[in-house]
Amino acid sequence: MDTTDSKIVFDERGFCDHCVDFYKNIKPNWHPDEESRAELAKIIELIKKDGEGRDFDCIMGMSGGADSSYMLHLVVKEFGLRPLVFHVDGGWNSQIAVNNIEKMVDKLGLDLYTEVIDWEEMKEFQLAFFRSGLPNIDIPQDMAFIAVLYDFATKYKIKYILNGGNVSTECVRNPLEWIYYGTDMTLLRDVLRKFCNKPLKSFPFSSILRHKFYLRYIKGIKVIKPLNYLSYIKKDAMDLLEKEYGWQPYPQKHFESRFTRFYEGYWLPEKFGYDTRRVQFSSLILTEQMTREEALEKLKSPALDEETVKREFEYIATKLGITEDELRGYFDAPNKSHRDYANSEWMFNLGAKVLKLIGAEKSVKR
Repeated sequence: MDTTDSKIVFDERGFCDHCVDFYKNIKPNWHPDEESRAELAKIIELIKKDGEGRDFDCIMGMSGGADSSYMLHLVVKEFGLRPLVFHVDGGWNSQIAVNNIEKMVDKLGLDLYTEVIDWEEMKEFQLAFFRSGLPNIDIPQDMAFIAVLYDFATKYKIKYILNGGNVSTECVRNPLEWIYYGTDMTLLRDVLRKFCNKPLKSFPFSSILRHKFYLRYIKGIKVIKPLNYLSYIKKDAMDLLEKEYGWQPYPQKHFESRFTRFYEGYWLPEKFGYDTRRVQFSSLILTEQMTREEALEKLKSPALDEETVKREFEYIATKLGITEDELRGYFDAPNKSHRDYANSEWMFNLGAKVLKLIGAEKSVKR
């Protein structure tokens, strides 16, 4: 991490606040050992018991990425769960992602439910974010994935959602100025009011209060992150997936979506100077899966080469129904931050303090 994170702070040892947070708050509470695995086994038994007599005992979102794919293998092969595999098609799946999902589901003999988002609404939502000048133009996809998953779990009374999020590869978080909260409905409403040219009649939305408080504490839906209970080494996981399922790796984390590849590989670093590889590599360095020297060497080259950028720029513009000149105009327009729009950052900050105070978020496993 460097000063492209404008809030970064270094102590007298030269340690940045991201590293300090890991060593002070995360590592002491993260013990992927036999005791932790036994704790997960108890949770698995509760899930199985609650799922007796049902077609499925839990639900999990599947992107085709390494984390979700390995988690699926793990909970089925090693723990014997019967998950409903859920995929949200926002219109940007790469062919590799489609193939990876099909290979995993077919070989494990599972059911796959795919929710297809109305393309015209997804397109208009994404264009609104391009027009806004905000960094996180991937919010529409993220919102669709989150909202549909929770809607489905609620509708069919599935109490357990399995999530591939993990400390091992995600212990360093993106700075808020890079990727602001995607569930801030105040911000979303303001952006849509100012830049959306068509009403979004069927697009799924879910506020932070709904899925962090109402669904969790009132409806009793629990989110479980199995990978946090185990020793999860990403390279070993990918090697297993390739060998067992013919799974194909991606050039970079989150590149399952062609839009996200364009956004994280080109738009964010070139327009705003934010390279998410810094966050991803920092996490791997702290969990001893990568050296700092290896990371710095990789950062010498852009995530996408010039030929790929040219091809993807044309593809994105064409799929969104705009000209390349219009897309270039959004790129050249002034950069904005979430503070240029109505937002509820205060509520997120207050919520985090309250949850920490009552101990609801004290364990990294949650």
